Amino acid sequence: MRLALVVLLGFCSLALRSECAPPTCYSRALELSKEIMTLLDRVHTSPRTKTCAEVLPTIFIDVHNSCITNKLRDFLYVVLNHPSQACREKPRMKVLKGKIQNLYTIITRICYRDLVFFTDDCEAIDTGHSRPYHAEDRLQILQEER
Repeated sequence: MRLALVVLLGFCSLALRSECAPPTCYSRALELSKEIMTLLDRVHTSPRTKTCAEVLPTIFIDVHNSCITNKLRDFLYVVLNHPSQACREKPRMKVLKGKIQNLYTIITRICYRDLVFFTDDCEAIDTGHSRPYHAEDRLQILQEER
């Protein structure tokens, strides 16, 4: 009786620790975009890769922006064709290249038509600042009139 109780308790504790649902295309794209942004921050701040990062364009990854596919493709081109062979061989740059290729593949092939794009603000991917929508402007005007 005690053995059955211990087995049942062990099974329940393992079930609580495991994830209940497999990752979806959307959740994997979000997770990978956060990983890339964290890795890019490390590449820009690390003394070993700071000189390599000078060539990289600025990018703020937002999987809800329809311009992300073009910007990721351009960014991947720069990473793949980095002018310095030494930079191409650095471990962080290799990991960055792999993650960007994975995200690009997820967005363009695996999750094609599964992702919903809320904006088409290409400038937001370059600068990190999105311009307000017309509806947001109208809401602000209505609030100011009151």
